Amino acid sequence: MAGVYISFPFCAQKCTYCNFASGVFPRELEDRYLTGLRREIAEFEWRWRPETVYVGGGTPSRLEAGKLAAILSAVPGAPWQEATVEAAPGDITAERAAGWLAAGINRVSLGVQSFIRKELAQTGRKHTAETVAAEVEILRAAGIGNISLDLIAGLPFQTVGSFRESLDWTLRLKVPHVSVYMLEVDEDSRLGSEMLLGGGRFGAASTPGEDDVVEMYELARELLAQAGIERYEISNFARRGFESRHNLKYWRLEPYVGFGADAHSFDGGLRWQNVETAAEYTSGAMRAEPVAAKPGEERFFVGLRLAEGIALEEGDWPRVERFLSGGLMERTGDRVKLTDRGVLYSNEVLEEFVNP
Repeated sequence: MAGVYISFPFCAQKCTYCNFASGVFPRELEDRYLTGLRREIAEFEWRWRPETVYVGGGTPSRLEAGKLAAILSAVPGAPWQEATVEAAPGDITAERAAGWLAAGINRVSLGVQSFIRKELAQTGRKHTAETVAAEVEILRAAGIGNISLDLIAGLPFQTVGSFRESLDWTLRLKVPHVSVYMLEVDEDSRLGSEMLLGGGRFGAASTPGEDDVVEMYELARELLAQAGIERYEISNFARRGFESRHNLKYWRLEPYVGFGADAHSFDGGLRWQNVETAAEYTSGAMRAEPVAAKPGEERFFVGLRLAEGIALEEGDWPRVERFLSGGLMERTGDRVKLTDRGVLYSNEVLEEFVNP
């Protein structure tokens, strides 16, 4: 069964590291966006019942619970196996959590990124470690125990020691899912653009070096595994049974449909994408023309992100032989997967399977 992604690209502030098509926009645009979003979902021709729903952004936790419920009510299949809302620390109240649960939400992904005040302040985040701890307890008291925390390795002023402090906080909170992302350095974020230019704004000159970022990631993998939270995808770690069912659809090439600005869809054979910005979306220009998927490339590019790896087909072995001999992949029967070392070089490995 397919999944549903719903995009809400509105935020209270734009974080310096963020490279998503999200930001701070006028309230009037947000109201028009929600109207268009409800219309797009209502007009979709449902030929299947979704089993997962993921509301991302942006910061959908800013939405009043009633508005979120109105959007979700147009999606068939409730109660879904998994329904996630992304949240920013500082947004969660007992009333809002109860409203989410009533609307069908049973999983919350908290964009913590760091528990260290100096790192948070530099990136534009306003929460504290104590805020996160209190809101995790609010969610549990409301009946939402499936909680994920996001961390970033590579933030300005971050050290291996301070990253370990963030990991220690994460482990104390005993959440069943953790995502650890190595900072993406590209021109789509203010911090990334400044780093590429060699400037010093946004703390760009104070970001840790590549070796330290690798050490942070390896430390996360080690400490989380000791706590029973195992890596199942390059950036994602979970206790058994708490893997993100929705995100697994992306990596296993299962169908999903996206609604809202910059949302992507895949039906097993075709891919299509909605227009990128909220302004374009509300103007009535919804989506680009579908394009054919490339299963030969995509099977490697997304499947090798998973710790389980992929099953190889006849003719695949020559494409992976040098990675096996180089220690970046390992083989079990007819399956191959990245080694721990291969994960650290995953970008370089996966690029080899695009336009081979």
